[in-house]
Amino acid sequence: MRRMILGLLLVGLYGLFIVLPAHAQEEEAAPLPYDTSTFVEPAESDLISRLWYGRLADFADVYNAPGFDNAIVRNVGDGYLFSSLMRTQEVNGQKWYQINPNEWVHSANITLATPSSFQGFEVAKQPSRPFGWIVVGHIRPSSEPGGEPNPDFDRLYRYTFFEVLEAEIGDDEWIWYRVDDERWIRQTEVSLVDVSPRPHDVPDDAFWTEIDLYEQTFAAYEGDRMVYASLISSGLNRWPTREGLFQVEEQYPRVKMSGAEGLVDYYFVEDVPHTMFFDMKLGIALHGAYWHDRFGYKHSHGCVNMPPLDSEWVYEWAEDFDDKLWVWVHTSDPESIFRSTHLGKPPAHYPQPRINRGMLMDAY
Repeated sequence: MRRMILGLLLVGLYGLFIVLPAHAQEEEAAPLPYDTSTFVEPAESDLISRLWYGRLADFADVYNAPGFDNAIVRNVGDGYLFSSLMRTQEVNGQKWYQINPNEWVHSANITLATPSSFQGFEVAKQPSRPFGWIVVGHIRPSSEPGGEPNPDFDRLYRYTFFEVLEAEIGDDEWIWYRVDDERWIRQTEVSLVDVSPRPHDVPDDAFWTEIDLYEQTFAAYEGDRMVYASLISSGLNRWPTREGLFQVEEQYPRVKMSGAEGLVDYYFVEDVPHTMFFDMKLGIALHGAYWHDRFGYKHSHGCVNMPPLDSEWVYEWAEDFDDKLWVWVHTSDPESIFRSTHLGKPPAHYPQPRINRGMLMDAY
């Protein structure tokens, strides 16, 4: 497997769930130097505090009022089932959640969702070099391309941001990136963004977005200038996100999503935030995903999952554009870092990628 990841592997109906080690989630990421005049933190949003959802247990009973003495109105069946939560109430010392008017579920059958607080950057001026985020749980950098982890270096944790100062092919045939004066990290541990030329059919003053399926990253542009960048999760190999140039045809602040009813991958997800449908043939959208924190890896049923704060930013940004937002979905070539930035020297023959960067494995 291209990325070596520690943790538990849990097979879920939206694909392969990989749970990072607890210490990788709790540690504060050590910062790396970057140009703060180019990469600017977006204005603070209270969105995360307003997202309140729970995953329903398979075959959970739904009651018309809190308390086991009340009538059962339905059974939810089994699947990947998420509901918005309205309020809680205690009855005989037991907590109940209201999921709809006159519908209550006991707390034993609700697992509260914890939406990701990760957010990308606004880009104040055109980046002069590639940049990205560490996407594995944690790494210890090396002193040279292809080298062993240097025990004298502090660990770098998931979602640590960096700029690429130099790139070389190591003896292991992977691309290595220098991220400060002496530390090198391997391409299998990160997701990168680089400025891309505007697709030919996109007008020169248009708002457009780039979905890179290889890197599992997102960038927003106004004309030829990048204005935002972050991580995404596209479709798993069983349900791949289709490549091409599209435009957003429908958008909703919140929308219910369901599919594959009666099948093993059945899902029902309420109030998916900031949804922008662009591939109408397959019903594929950009949207916030409150149910996982696997950004930087394939994870979805075909849609482009975004951290909720990023989906809010993009949704509101696109409202300033008079035409339909353009969406370019493609698979980048990692060798392009040498052609576009002149960081290091490419080998005479670049080894072909062993496996798609965003790939984990098929869900089943």
